[in-house]
Amino acid sequence: MKRKTIFFIIFISIIVNTVIIALSNSSNNFSNIFNNTSKYIFILFNIILIICFFRINNSPQLATVNLKNEKNEKRREENSSPKIGFSDVAGLEEVKEELGEIIDFLKNPEKYKAMGAKIPKGILLYGPPGTGKTLLAKAIAGETNSKFIHASGSEFVEKYVGVGAKRVRTLFEKARKESPSVIFIDEIDAIGAKRSLESNNEKDQTLNQLLIEMDGFNNDQTIIVIGATNRIDMLDEALLRPGRFDRNIYIGNPDINSRKEIFKVHLKNKPINPNINIEELAKKTHGMSGAHISNIANEAAILAVRKNKKIIDKEDFDEAIEKVIGGLERKNSHIIDKEKRRVSFHEAGHALMGKILNTDLITKISIIPRSQALGYVMYTPEEERFLITKEELFNKIKVMLAGRAAEEVIYGNISTGAKDDLKKANQLAFQMVCEYGMSNLENRFFEPTLIKTCYNIIDEEINKIINSCYKDSFEIIKSKKDILCKIAESLYEKESLTGEELENILKEHENSNNLLVKT
Repeated sequence: MKRKTIFFIIFISIIVNTVIIALSNSSNNFSNIFNNTSKYIFILFNIILIICFFRINNSPQLATVNLKNEKNEKRREENSSPKIGFSDVAGLEEVKEELGEIIDFLKNPEKYKAMGAKIPKGILLYGPPGTGKTLLAKAIAGETNSKFIHASGSEFVEKYVGVGAKRVRTLFEKARKESPSVIFIDEIDAIGAKRSLESNNEKDQTLNQLLIEMDGFNNDQTIIVIGATNRIDMLDEALLRPGRFDRNIYIGNPDINSRKEIFKVHLKNKPINPNINIEELAKKTHGMSGAHISNIANEAAILAVRKNKKIIDKEDFDEAIEKVIGGLERKNSHIIDKEKRRVSFHEAGHALMGKILNTDLITKISIIPRSQALGYVMYTPEEERFLITKEELFNKIKVMLAGRAAEEVIYGNISTGAKDDLKKANQLAFQMVCEYGMSNLENRFFEPTLIKTCYNIIDEEINKIINSCYKDSFEIIKSKKDILCKIAESLYEKESLTGEELENILKEHENSNNLLVKT
């Protein structure tokens, strides 16, 4: 505003100055009135105004704010008309059904107003990253032909007091002008976090302005605010109360049926081998988000192009899944022979224990390094599970520790190769003690605030679980040392084994029928 005012004054001054000089040259009387001294003062005044203009124009504060606003406005204009509908959102059938009335309201607002019904002003989508929250918001706008106004929570966070609040006002003014509209605020926890004594004025003002704007909708305005976050527990209670974000919808990782539908969406424009089993792909991607599946489909296509193929085969998908899970393969890594053998025994220990305890289906064992891992075992659950028993969790920890146990059985010592295994085993043991009530402390749940107070008790219980599981793993691996060596030797020679090859090794062994042990 200051910049525009000074620019206007300079413009008027230049015009007045030009007129005065012209009159001075044409009229002696006027020249006597407006003498040379007055001219110099007037010119000096103009120079001062110009200097002020450039100082304000080059101000870091204004430059930052204006640059961000220009970029954000340009991006919002580009994304204002998404050509995406619910047909592009695979899975999430229950969520789409829940949002059906929101879409109907945006299409037929008069029907609801006639009944005196108030549609929710805000919808909060929360859940892990990559599950389709942004895509769902775009689909709502696309289904209703509404203006889609996208913003990120970080865009409103500034060190200059008042800037964030102004951006919130501008965002909602734009939505009101272009109603019906959908305002989507991604990562809303950046501005909607709980207020505390450590909060700053700028952050609080921005949040307050957002609350005021959401309260200020008229019944005649067809505007829906959609927020997205990975951390609903961090949001301020005032933001979540009825009348603001009325609907809180959890968007979790897809189940097997949803993963099949997501694969179908991402593969419909790709030339794939007709023999590809999408259900098998869905099983192999257990626990993955929609973003992971999209990435796998894209990586498989890239790998097929790299190999000069015309269609995408099963091996391309398998390699893509391994790449997404384990990272980039290090083909030229120079690992000395004795380390390669140790890694073979380590991974064979995991695989053997997994088969003995029948935890999950093993699809592949490899000692080809990927990212920071020197080897890995890939598991696929045989069925979708939502509940896990105490015994099954203990077995999972035993499988995690079986690699280190195998090293100790064969070499009589341990190495640093079990770093990631130990981390995961201790995390699971921590959950068993603090969250699941599966320790000697029995039915106890520890709030985060209590964990520091009871640290010694919790640590003691975790040690009991880890030490007990490691002892069992060591004894089982020791009793099956011969078959362990057979698996490790085969793995060392081939560098990778499929689940079928592992089964064949076990069947060939003379004592394979006695592998199962009671634990």
